[in-house]
Amino acid sequence: MYEIDPSRTDLTEEFRNNPEGPHSPELQLIVNRLRIMPLAERHVLVCTKPGREWVLAKIPATRGAKMEIFEDHRFSDYNEAVWEVFKRRWKTVTGHDLT
Repeated sequence: MYEIDPSRTDLTEEFRNNPEGPHSPELQLIVNRLRIMPLAERHVLVCTKPGREWVLAKIPATRGAKMEIFEDHRFSDYNEAVWEVFKRRWKTVTGHDLT
């Protein structure tokens, strides 16, 4: 499995500036790695108002259980929402915070 180098903040900035891509090959490896992390640790977005509002959630460890919804993390800007998910997945995988 691809090992993420937490010192590569140049790649995190690339994602932050262009979350929808296209991404450089190195960043695409990171994005792919963050997408295949275990479901029980994965933060996701739930669309609450189509095209206008998203809320942060976390997939449960047990299949069929309710997702943990973070009501205090609502977004009207999709790119900001995607950045928040990226930061949380990065922290889970690397153990390092992004600001």
